[in-house]
Amino acid sequence: MELRLKGSRVLIAGASRGIGLASAKAFAAEGCDVAICARGQSGVDDAVEALTSMGVRAIGDSVDLSDAQAYREWIVGAANTLGGCDVFIPMASAGGGAASEETWQAAFNVDLMSVFRGIDTAVPFLEKSDSGAIVAVSTTAAVEDFAGPQPYNAMKAAVINYMSAMSQALAPKGIRVNTISPGPIYVEGGAWNWVKDNIPDFYKATLAGMPMGRFGNAEEVANAIVFAASSAVPFMTGTNIVVDGGFTKRVQY
Repeated sequence: MELRLKGSRVLIAGASRGIGLASAKAFAAEGCDVAICARGQSGVDDAVEALTSMGVRAIGDSVDLSDAQAYREWIVGAANTLGGCDVFIPMASAGGGAASEETWQAAFNVDLMSVFRGIDTAVPFLEKSDSGAIVAVSTTAAVEDFAGPQPYNAMKAAVINYMSAMSQALAPKGIRVNTISPGPIYVEGGAWNWVKDNIPDFYKATLAGMPMGRFGNAEEVANAIVFAASSAVPFMTGTNIVVDGGFTKRVQY
């Protein structure tokens, strides 16, 4: 299948490792120029080097997505440097954890407000694209009860709702808006690696609930993100695509 992404300019917020980096590499493999940001400069530098070696233009900066001004300035600067923006992907997260004033505020400011701020800033560039697309990253913890009441779950559910509404608002502008919701994804050094090392019983119980008998990997989610962003599906918008190996058990309508 021809994804027709070559030459596209892709901005990914939160992409120095894990699903973000895998997505950046998947876009680069399609011939896209890529701009990434993350908090750690060394991780960004390593990612940019890897992307550049794939024969595309790649730029990256250290940005704290909870800093609204710095985040907005990065989007404008990256889009101007690449000569525009065809695909915008907000995927940063403050992570999970028990509910407290601090975790609720962090989840609100990073998981939800970074999506709002990012889209709000990127839309003027996406409007000028012939194939503008936004793909946000949520989680299956937003659609089924998982690991108890958490601000992470609630804010990621809000992301799905917001993306659905934005798909309606931006369709007349020629911008498609979709969401990808991964299930348990194992990445070396990532959240489930930490759970495996520190909460082994919970890790084993989660693994036991995976019909395929394994966790997913970052590349599998990245492929879904690239597909949703591509012109191969120009009539798909307002969709939440679950990539979870059958982990969630609800019937999806």
